[in-house]
Amino acid sequence: MTAPYDHPLNLTMQAILTYGSWALTLVFLVLALRMSAKERTPFYVLIILAAMVGAFAEPLYDEGLMLLFYVPGIWTHFSAFNIPQPLWTHSGYVVLYASAAIYICQQINAGTLTKKALYGWALIELAMSCTFEMIGINGGAYEYWGPHVFRIFNYPLVIGVLEAAQVICFSVAAAELRKRVSGPMGLLGLFILFPCTFYLANFGAGSFVIIALHLDQPSTALVTIATLLSLGSAVLLIRAAASFLPDEAAVAAKTRATSNVGATANG
Repeated sequence: MTAPYDHPLNLTMQAILTYGSWALTLVFLVLALRMSAKERTPFYVLIILAAMVGAFAEPLYDEGLMLLFYVPGIWTHFSAFNIPQPLWTHSGYVVLYASAAIYICQQINAGTLTKKALYGWALIELAMSCTFEMIGINGGAYEYWGPHVFRIFNYPLVIGVLEAAQVICFSVAAAELRKRVSGPMGLLGLFILFPCTFYLANFGAGSFVIIALHLDQPSTALVTIATLLSLGSAVLLIRAAASFLPDEAAVAAKTRATSNVGATANG
């Protein structure tokens, strides 16, 4: 099996992904600026920028999980591993990853995010991933060309679950970093934290399926077993990240205590 380098690229879909994702990126950047101004921290803006910079490592992901952006007519700014990168990868990272992360981190900082709610965010991220990638794949912009299994509309489900785990891990780690650093300079660690958590999930939990996909003689049975292992590992990562958060009872107790203090002060 060889990569479909000669597969035609849908130029209309390329334009939609490029202009649409960059327009949404501007929207999320404005929202992040407002959130940062309100809390007097560059934290949320840096999350957006960290995701954009992190997209420069996308060729590693493409090589591991056998993703190929169709080449003929592609608007590209660089190529690595013989995989040209489209201009919308950076904006796509913001839309797909950073957009959810800024709101998850905001809720963690406010002390209102529970374990259960974090699982809800994981499902939201999974839905976002499926929507974004199914549009790109079936619209003729790229494909996961390897011997993946459990595909839905040509989209390997394991990719979405790994991406959900990745965003959850980054969000929790970013919130923990914010608690432990003093001053804006410490928050620059987000630029390293993003690729670390990105490949923690995709190349850590995803290592089983990556190896199975790249075996010299891959088989459907081995890829299926490896995919199930990677799916389970991604769920365990999400559960591990949730362990850093309080449960609903603890959040409710904190809310009642805050309300009682406020009532006493007003009294």
